[in-house]
Parts: sequence; C-alpha cells; structure tokens
Amino acid sequence: MIITRTPYRISFFGGGTDYHTYYEEHEGDILSTSINHYNYISCRYLPPFHAEYRNRIAWNILEYPEKAEEIKHNAIRAALLHYGVKQGVEISSQCDLPARSGLGSSSSFCAGLIKAIFALKGEMLSKYALARETIRLEREILKEDGGIQDQIAAVYGGLNYIHINHNGSFAVEPIVMSEERKNLFNGNLMLFFTGVSRTSSEIAKAQVASTKSKVSQLKAMQKMVKEACNILISPDKDVDDIGRMLHESWMLKRSLTSVVSNSLIDEVYDVGMRNGALGGKILGAGGGGFILFYAHKEHQEKIKKALANLIYVPFKFDDQGSQLVLYSPKSYPPETYEKLDYIHMQTQAGKVKLKP
Repeated sequence: MIITRTPYRISFFGGGTDYHTYYEEHEGDILSTSINHYNYISCRYLPPFHAEYRNRIAWNILEYPEKAEEIKHNAIRAALLHYGVKQGVEISSQCDLPARSGLGSSSSFCAGLIKAIFALKGEMLSKYALARETIRLEREILKEDGGIQDQIAAVYGGLNYIHINHNGSFAVEPIVMSEERKNLFNGNLMLFFTGVSRTSSEIAKAQVASTKSKVSQLKAMQKMVKEACNILISPDKDVDDIGRMLHESWMLKRSLTSVVSNSLIDEVYDVGMRNGALGGKILGAGGGGFILFYAHKEHQEKIKKALANLIYVPFKFDDQGSQLVLYSPKSYPPETYEKLDYIHMQTQAGKVKLKP
C-alpha cells in the first residue's frame, strides 16, 4: 500500500503571472504557502484474488472499471495510461477540504497521485521533476486551462517565492524569517469557505483570453511579490503592510475578468473589511471557494461573528510539501497475475461461478 499526503496552498501575490500567456513574455513571480490541510491518495496493485473486478477506483463515486480507459475520473485515467500501469489497481482519494475552492486542490490531487504511481513502481522523483510531471499532466495531457504555481506549491511545501522563467522552468526560494515573525504573520490570517464551489479551468480560460489586455494590472501584481517578500524577511518592517497590499492586490485581481468576483464575494469582503480586516482576497481563480483576510487578533472574533454564516477554517503553514506517509509495496510474481487474468476472463465469460 502506498499513501501520499499533499498539502493545499494559499497564494498571496502574483496570481495570473503563472499563466503561460503571461510568463512566456514577462516571466512570472509568486508568493505562496502550503497549509496543514491535505489531500490523501492511497494506491496499491490489486491483490490477485479479486476475480470479480479488475480495478477499484474510489472518489466521489466507486468505480470497478475493466480497463484503465474506462475510468471516469479524468486525472486517474490519464495518469494510469500515461505512466503505463498495466496491472489492476486500487486507488482512493480523501481530502480535508472541498475541491474546486481556490486552494489548488486539483494540483494537490495530481501531485499525490503521480507520487503514488511512481512509488508503486519502485521509483522516486525529485521535487522539481514531480512538479514538472504534475504540470504536464494537468496542462498538456488533460489540457486544462490554468497556471503552474499550484503544482509547484503543492510539491515543494513551505512559504516560498517562486520565479517562473520564459520557458516555464522555475526556481523556488524559501522565505526565511524568525519563527516568532512567521507565527505573527500566520496568526493574522483568517480563512473562510463561502460555500460556493466552481470549476477553476472555466474561469482560467477567461483570464487566459484577457491576458494581453490586462498586462499593466498583472505587472503591478507581479511587482507586489518582491515587495511582500522584502517585508517578510526584514525584521524592521511592519507585517501589517502585507494586509494592506492584499487589499490593493484584490482590487487589481477583480478587474482582470468579470467572473473573478460576484455580489456574494463582494458582500463577504465588505463585511470583513468593515469589521477590522486590513485586507484580503478570494483565493484561486475566483468566482467562489475560500476567502482570505488579514486581521489582528483583537478583531478576529468580531469578523467571525459577522461572517457566522460561513465556515471558518483555522490553518497553519505547512513546511513539507507532498510526502509519502506510507510505503509498503507488495508484489507478486508475474505468473500470479497471469493466472488472475485467466480466471478473470473465464469469470467474465460465465465459465466460473463466484460465490455471492
């Protein structure tokens, strides 16, 4: 059995500069952190004693597909085919927070899935290689619109400055500061779930189409990344400036496309600001999901009460990224699987009767 644990992420500044339509011309910069809420993938070769089914895939639904091509889950189907997994498998997914909510959940899922598949085959990938493979799966194989920051953040973990080159290669630089300052920053952040899930690739498609007309806004958002990094690593600078910059960045982000915000998000944001937040933003592509606020401790209970209709989600920064939390592979000799295939074919043909 292989079990992977991969964190979700919060992106503070630079979102949109990680889209190929932007970084191929201007390069990209991101400030983000992974958090202590995770996606778990368990994966194993199906033991050769289940003649009644060939594969077992558990996610929102439970599947028993005969062939990998028949798997309904797009990412699992694509990954098994792309990485040439021939034997029957059992794969299941569990998550701490809802999908399609702006925390990079799809990239966390894909990174954990790829890590599990490679571990199942007795192979390990470097963090850089795993991030590249996750980007390839989502952007090239599944052909989903979006950026490349989520995959990097999920794999590397930690509070990082990410620089993206013109060709899509990247560098990850941890933000180094005292534990006290890091805890202060973390403690001033509040996360709420709006209750609205959305498909980020649809919103991303609109942003990709508008990139060339929004270069000035994206450059302004990109400039904030290094400014924010400088604030965090400089003990003499006020961390509260991050909150004020978040507000400025949100005003820019919501101008990128009409689908980034809506009346619900605007109302939630206004309530948070009226009750003491210095700034905030909707996370991910926008349109719903989670909203982040920066607020001092003395204002946080007031904000919670004002937003009591939303789900408040405490969190801490994660430092590890995608991890193997259980590695216990078990394999059988090839002739065992050959016998399984034979029994399975006979069963499908009705020549072998299984006990109920």
